[in-house]
Amino acid sequence: MTRLRFALLNAAHNDANTRRNFRRELDADLVEFDATAGHLPDHTDFDGVVVTGSRSSVYWDEPWIPPLVDYVADAAADDVPVLGVCYGHQVLAEALGGRVAGMDEFEIGYNAVRRRADDPLFDGISEEFTAFTTHGDEVVELPPSATLIAENDHGVHAFRDGHCWGVQFHPEYDIETAREVADGKRERLGDARIDAVLNDITPEAHDAACEVKGLFDNFTEYARRLRADRASPSAADD
Repeated sequence: MTRLRFALLNAAHNDANTRRNFRRELDADLVEFDATAGHLPDHTDFDGVVVTGSRSSVYWDEPWIPPLVDYVADAAADDVPVLGVCYGHQVLAEALGGRVAGMDEFEIGYNAVRRRADDPLFDGISEEFTAFTTHGDEVVELPPSATLIAENDHGVHAFRDGHCWGVQFHPEYDIETAREVADGKRERLGDARIDAVLNDITPEAHDAACEVKGLFDNFTEYARRLRADRASPSAADD
């Protein structure tokens, strides 16, 4: 069987960690597009679409953002599986009719997230799991047909709408990325808070968060099954 082919819509402003992390975690051929440069596919003929995190906000007045939201809406309308991570989660929510807004406080570090519904994306993942979070925006209104999958005291952390999933946390992070991202928030959050976050970025915390990396395999397997179902003679007869 040929490998899956995913579009990786990279919104991370050429951050090398993002490219490395997603290429490590996704068992598929990735066709990468620099979304911040306005580089997007001119079709949706992929087995899946993955939208990365970003230092931008989806409601900012930047020329590359509306085309990205529109492309994700088109992919979803064409029944392409979509996985949005952090900023990608927010882009997906906006694309499907939800709403994103700034938070009163910033969530950062390894934090507990609670599942609120069973879903194949979270097969094999505990009801309460640890994940690295870093965001000052949140999905304040889910898309009309979406289902809440996971949350914590800081808001929505996962939802599903059809073949599309958004996760607010960062399942792709390794320790190097977590430390670099946290250290980069000193000016915004202050030394005391960032030093406390860095002290909590330990091998033990990372090992606990590795459980949620399973959602990448689950997303890939879902896309694989969907492709197989669509290629089967019975599907063609429907």
